[in-house]
Amino acid sequence: MPPISLGGFGCWKIAKNEGPAASKFGGLIIDSAGCYRISVLAVVKRKRELPTTSVLLPRKRTVHTPAVTRKNSSREQIRLLIADDHALILEGLAATIGRQDDMTVVAKASNGPEAVELWKTHRPDVSLLDLRMPTLNGVGVIKELRDLDVSARVIVHTTYDTDEEIYQAIRAGAKGYLLKDAPLEELLDSIRRVHAGETCIPAALGAKLAVRMSGEALTSREIDVLKLLARGRSNREIGADLFISETTVKTHVRSIFGKLNVISRTKAIAAANERGLIQL
Repeated sequence: MPPISLGGFGCWKIAKNEGPAASKFGGLIIDSAGCYRISVLAVVKRKRELPTTSVLLPRKRTVHTPAVTRKNSSREQIRLLIADDHALILEGLAATIGRQDDMTVVAKASNGPEAVELWKTHRPDVSLLDLRMPTLNGVGVIKELRDLDVSARVIVHTTYDTDEEIYQAIRAGAKGYLLKDAPLEELLDSIRRVHAGETCIPAALGAKLAVRMSGEALTSREIDVLKLLARGRSNREIGADLFISETTVKTHVRSIFGKLNVISRTKAIAAANERGLIQL
């Protein structure tokens, strides 16, 4: 019930109460004349104003995504030179290696001298060389490349696994020696490891290398005598060919027998061929 006020005339009067003291419910006011007045409140609802706040939204950044390509840039790829006198093997290796994301073939050679010239032109990171090539074999190529740059990285890729050939290749400066019947993944792994500065020789070939290095090596003169023995020359003929006496030839033959642990010329030739000292 709203409150009732008495007016100045003792009468209830209806009036509008707009003052600041008006009740929010309004009410009846009795004025001095005795009249009723209805007190009506003017209720004004104001919107509550929230403080203005400045909000800074982050700027969108433009992200540049590099184009996806099948291969990495040439700076990240291992650049290879491949040398093999068998065209089918050469092209097959080039195609297979060229499909690797981290490798690219920059040159192909079919003989030793060509390999050396192409190496000078392209300066590859790794060279994959056949061991037995015409004009200049793999060992000869390695020696020439190492003369040009002592840090040249070379892998010998061959079908021959004689302890002497392995020894000569590693002695010349090859950083890897791998047979052609090795799995593809082993070849690719060898290329990556040699490029990283490692020396990569399979365990079986490493064992042969250890046997060769532990034994007494034949001298260059003994190798010459052995090659002539393999051609069927007599001691006298060998002496004439090498401009030494027959007695000196006999001394060399005895030394060869002792180092190869054999007792006959036939067995000496067979052992020398098996070890890669001579090529029949």
